[in-house]
Amino acid sequence: MSNIRLFHVNAFSQQPFGGNPAVVVLGPALPDASQLAMAAEFNLSETAFLVQLGRAHYQLRWFTPTVEVDLCGHGTLAAAHVLWQTGAVAAHETIRFETRSGELLARREGEWIWLDFPRIALTPLTLDPAYAAAIGCQPRQTLAAGAKFLLELASEEEIRTLSPDFHALRALPGRGLIVTAPSSRADDDFVSRYFAPWVGVDEDPVTGSNHCALMPFWAERLGRQQLRARQVSSRGGDLRLELRGERVLMAGQGLTLWQGEWLLPPTPLGASV
Repeated sequence: MSNIRLFHVNAFSQQPFGGNPAVVVLGPALPDASQLAMAAEFNLSETAFLVQLGRAHYQLRWFTPTVEVDLCGHGTLAAAHVLWQTGAVAAHETIRFETRSGELLARREGEWIWLDFPRIALTPLTLDPAYAAAIGCQPRQTLAAGAKFLLELASEEEIRTLSPDFHALRALPGRGLIVTAPSSRADDDFVSRYFAPWVGVDEDPVTGSNHCALMPFWAERLGRQQLRARQVSSRGGDLRLELRGERVLMAGQGLTLWQGEWLLPPTPLGASV
């Protein structure tokens, strides 16, 4: 028995078929190849791997089915949700995560989990028109958000009706492509979708890390430091956001659908034991 516990959590939602699903793996430190093989086995946009370092202090890593990523909002929210739900961390305690993006904090406020993430700077970008053609849109402007591309569109309706040609996108260089527009509903300030076929995720249902760029983008345009957002994928998810200087605070809810154990040694085929 490998003593590895598994939890399937829908992040940024409290609906069984909403939000962004993640598997949280809680147990001993595993080799990189084992973590990548397990993430490919689960075949979700991200799998989060937790290793306890101390009281309310954990190492956290995130893997898509094909690569390790530097920052993942829904995987972090799912991990925090599991630690509080299982009683591994008391409800009043702030959780510290050691990650590839530095130390990240999570705190609980009722049913909402607040994450403290670094702001992502935006820079002007002249993007090859082939990207917009592959997505099927006419952006108002294009920006670079770290390694990702951010496209502002005119309306929520345009965002919702996009049907990207992922084969065409994969033929272009890229990491991820964010599209955003003002919300058509009073409950939200802006909406977005996210396409990342380059890392094995055609469309991510709800992407917390993107809001580290989206929040500063919309805060400047709307003149407010607190906003609400919805990612309008087929599953959908809701976020509360606050801009504090170089940090973005984001909140969401989570729901555990199942939990269990990994029963065999987590050694991928072809790897040495």
